[in-house]
Amino acid sequence: MISITSAELNYLIFRYLHEPGFTHSAFAFGYEAGISKSTIEGNLVPPGALVTFVQKGIQYLELEANLSNDNAEVDEDFQFLQPLDLITKDVHELQKIIKEKKENLQRDKPNEKEKDDLENGQEHEHEPSKEREKEKQQKEKEQEREKIDKDREREKGKEKEKVHEDLTDTKMVVDTTGTKMEMVVDTIDTKIVVDSSGPRHEEDGINGEQEPMEICASSTSLPCEISNSDVTVLEGHASEVFACAWSPEGSLLASGSGDSTARIWSIGEGQSSCSVENGAPNVLVLKHFKGRTNEKSKDVTTLDWNGEGMLLATGSYDGQARIWNRNGELVSTLNKHKGPIFSLKWNKKGDYILSGSVDKTAIVWDVKTSEWKQQFEFHSAPTLDVDWRNNVQFATCSTDTMIYVCKVGENRPIRTFSGHQAEVNAIKWDPSGSLLASCSDDATAKIWSMKQDTCLHDFRDHAREIYTVRWSPTGPGTNNPNKQLLLASASFDSTVKLWDAEVGRFLHTLNGHRDPVYSVAFSPNGEYLASGSLDKCVHIWSVKEGKIVRRYNGNGGIFEVCWNKEGNKLAACFANNVVCVIDFRM
Repeated sequence: MISITSAELNYLIFRYLHEPGFTHSAFAFGYEAGISKSTIEGNLVPPGALVTFVQKGIQYLELEANLSNDNAEVDEDFQFLQPLDLITKDVHELQKIIKEKKENLQRDKPNEKEKDDLENGQEHEHEPSKEREKEKQQKEKEQEREKIDKDREREKGKEKEKVHEDLTDTKMVVDTTGTKMEMVVDTIDTKIVVDSSGPRHEEDGINGEQEPMEICASSTSLPCEISNSDVTVLEGHASEVFACAWSPEGSLLASGSGDSTARIWSIGEGQSSCSVENGAPNVLVLKHFKGRTNEKSKDVTTLDWNGEGMLLATGSYDGQARIWNRNGELVSTLNKHKGPIFSLKWNKKGDYILSGSVDKTAIVWDVKTSEWKQQFEFHSAPTLDVDWRNNVQFATCSTDTMIYVCKVGENRPIRTFSGHQAEVNAIKWDPSGSLLASCSDDATAKIWSMKQDTCLHDFRDHAREIYTVRWSPTGPGTNNPNKQLLLASASFDSTVKLWDAEVGRFLHTLNGHRDPVYSVAFSPNGEYLASGSLDKCVHIWSVKEGKIVRRYNGNGGIFEVCWNKEGNKLAACFANNVVCVIDFRM
């Protein structure tokens, strides 16, 4: 008998988490399960393998139950069963469930006598009558199946309905619980919200986990689609592309992938209009492996350019950080972490690199000597993100819900921020280094000040986990000092929200995506915000109006978006192994 080993099952679970973009969960599970030591040829495992495997198992159980049934009176209609019934109950229990449900169904039918006559062998006088009866029974059976399917969907509470109305500039938000419907009518300066269930009161926390969905009711209100002639598709990666970053110098774009490579693409200043494939003279391949190209332990998880754009640092699933020059040559390997690196940043001066790892620590590296300068071991769980405040101070966050502000040379945190109720996914200092933003799986984003231990602002308007936050390049210490300082938050509830960071006021909800939003990025002038989602769409929003001005539909989920320094090109990395560079003009 064919069997599956625990190592093979672990690999399927790892891929199941990895493919839809649950990066943190996949890395944590892969690290504990020892996926890096697996001998499985990853390129031979098709997408969705675990789901297919489970479906096949259920089909086998269904077949087994069918073959084991010798009771001719029982109709083997497995639409009456839930998948878990096949797993948790034996054959006799399944037969009993089917029989009881069929009896209840027949009891409600007015033509019970006719069916009994058929079962007793009494034939109708005319063949057309028999055909009509057969069609009637088939129709009733289909109606019952439809009813059961609807009951299942209602129990799950996760279905979404998209409704198109012939109303100009009208949007409808449908609550999937079926009890509430909001109609939002947009005019130039006003938004009217009508809630059929009466005034809405949302409690703090993550209550009300329905997934609202924007529905555009008129094609005249759709934003301008970005033409393929304005997009350069960079092909060559052999797996999902997780990270991308423009060089401060402007013409170089770095990308990191699950294929154990990073790539440096040379992007011209002209209009995008072609596909660039592997082997082209304008791409450098930075290999993170020495042997097999399918070494999952060498996934490039994060990357960052130094301030001059001359050096690129990459972090990998193997726990090593690497420094490369702009010609794609390996300068040094930084080796001390004992687990995958999730985040890696240069300080502004360029003499230190900061890395955070699953091994619960953060390390400051001396770039000149290629040695670790100090390891910070304050967290009790994996470190998910790190960010420099200045050249010697930085913050770290973790799945342990804590945030620590540390200083090179100090053995204890100089500030501890506690308040999140679930893992903290991302942290970012504002341009002036005075405020720290954080976001968490507890569905909140918070702003902290070094002047106090408690949070300065607590934003609780998202319905699900918040994956990342970004500050606008505006306000004190930026090239746009007279513009308002804003914070953007991207969530698994499919929305992006904008906040006035100074007074803690909510400004806009950016509705448009249909799936979790993994990345947001402000344009250099602060006037536009780009967002990328698992729904395969890149949206470019007007920050002032809170509306989509450009949209691009790709062929895979989007993990990161980033602008070049001029703000006329936007890069996005996709789950279907490509990087797209979009020309942006208004």
